[in-house]
Amino acid sequence: MKTIRGMFFSGTGTTEKIVKSVASEMAAALPAGAFAKAADIDFTPPETRKRVYTFGADDIVVFGTPVIAGRVPNVLLKFLNTLEGGGAQAVPIVLYGNRNYDDALIELRNILEERGFHTVAAAAFIGEHSFSKVLAAGRPDREDMNRAGAFARAAAVRIKTLGKRIPEPVEVRGETPVRDYYKPRDRHGEYINILKVKPKLDAERCTACGICVDACPMGSIRKSAPGIVEGICIKCCGCEKKCPEGALYFDDPGYIYHKEELEYLYAGIRREAEVFIPED
Repeated sequence: MKTIRGMFFSGTGTTEKIVKSVASEMAAALPAGAFAKAADIDFTPPETRKRVYTFGADDIVVFGTPVIAGRVPNVLLKFLNTLEGGGAQAVPIVLYGNRNYDDALIELRNILEERGFHTVAAAAFIGEHSFSKVLAAGRPDREDMNRAGAFARAAAVRIKTLGKRIPEPVEVRGETPVRDYYKPRDRHGEYINILKVKPKLDAERCTACGICVDACPMGSIRKSAPGIVEGICIKCCGCEKKCPEGALYFDDPGYIYHKEELEYLYAGIRREAEVFIPED
């Protein structure tokens, strides 16, 4: 019996929502006697990325990451290069905040193929931008989830059609070699460097609940100092968006400028999912 599972990194829960839905819908669309849903793997918490995940030819993995700067998050590359696909079928999915996913999907596909997976279908979905509560607000929404369901069912049909055949890597939009990371710029074309920017804490609002400690995928917030980001910050904004008191905030001028530019340029546009399923 083949197993189907989702595997994802998701700072604010949007990638998780799509991946879990696609994996469940695929399992429901495939014959119950030959395919079964297995437990999903959330590799967002830092401790989960310390182990090696091994798969085999009887596994199907719906694999999702967010897009950061038009690419797969670079902090994940070391972990992703420890995966052992073992001939498993994979469905790469990226989720981006309404600007563009650039080369993230082709990069993820290439990584999975290099690690011994066989990619059979792929997709790019839209989620609320990590920096903003305006840009792609509330997404993935009902329309996105309906699209995810249709994609999952079509991917299931392809898996049934393939049988034991090994497919060519799924063709997706993007360039090879992949382009450099997207760099935000001001209206004069000058690069805005926000790499070292971290959220700040409003101590009067903080109740030391510890939600931000668990939310940080880099383990950069200690239990003894909730709200204080001491280590690497990838600007996933999980801590800020999940804080029930609104105690975490950004005030860096470059960060705010970039966020407002993104909202000005893209908030009025509704991007739609792009799906890639070869016809056999």
